[in-house]
Amino acid sequence: MQLQLATRESVKLRMSISSPTGFGKTYGALLIAFGITDDWSKIAVVDTENRSASLYAHLGKYYTIPLTPPFTTDKYMQAIDICEKNGIEVIILDSITHVWKGEGGLLEYNNSLGGKYQDWAKTTPLYQKWLNKILNSSCHIISTMRKKQAYSMVTENGKTKVEKKGMEDEIRDGFDYEMTVAFEIINDNHLAKTSKDRTQMFDGKPEFVLSSETGRMIKEWCEAGVDISEEVKAAVDKLSNCTTVDELKLFKDTLPTYVTTSQEFINAGKERYTKITTPKKAENATAN
Repeated sequence: MQLQLATRESVKLRMSISSPTGFGKTYGALLIAFGITDDWSKIAVVDTENRSASLYAHLGKYYTIPLTPPFTTDKYMQAIDICEKNGIEVIILDSITHVWKGEGGLLEYNNSLGGKYQDWAKTTPLYQKWLNKILNSSCHIISTMRKKQAYSMVTENGKTKVEKKGMEDEIRDGFDYEMTVAFEIINDNHLAKTSKDRTQMFDGKPEFVLSSETGRMIKEWCEAGVDISEEVKAAVDKLSNCTTVDELKLFKDTLPTYVTTSQEFINAGKERYTKITTPKKAENATAN
């Protein structure tokens, strides 16, 4: 454990777009994805909505992976694996509502265990593994989800009644907390606002229609930080210039902690150390 300077790293987008059915989540997600990639062939839609993603095929030649029930966490994760292995840059999960409350989703699974509070001890790890798959993906990921009318129980004058209290996302509470940006499309004019915005580009701004320009703005923000993978690669390449243990130590001291603590650099450093020290051990053995 040690202190290190905070460093703004380049990141992969984690975005959610929520709205009631028919407000344009899929269309908006596709436009943002194109703004990020400028190449339709680098976009894939994991489609749980009865192949509705193909309705926008006129936009460009993007890919789809249709999912059918049961909507298990494993199916979503397998689809993400396929996209990563095939060079996809932006994955659109359309929608994640099904993994929560669809046929074979997490709520149904929990009910099959008995539906008791303690059954979440088995269900929650499945959700967390699925969430971690999204958060750790090498691709940009845009998740869409449905909204539904929320209600609350109110007691007045000894009588209890049900009141409407706005709309809520049909996914486990806290999902939007994990996002870089969480958009809500608020009406059928497709106007969107943010409920969470780590980029600070949209927070507090007037509602607007999601577009390819939105994607370009987000791409610029994502790429504004340090590309750690490139720094690590450059450092690993320079290790061959170290011919003594002292040089190796001095070189390591010149590098930022986020490079020297990367597994790639650690492995390369150990390999270089072995190459430097092994000949000396062999010479000592011969001399003796």
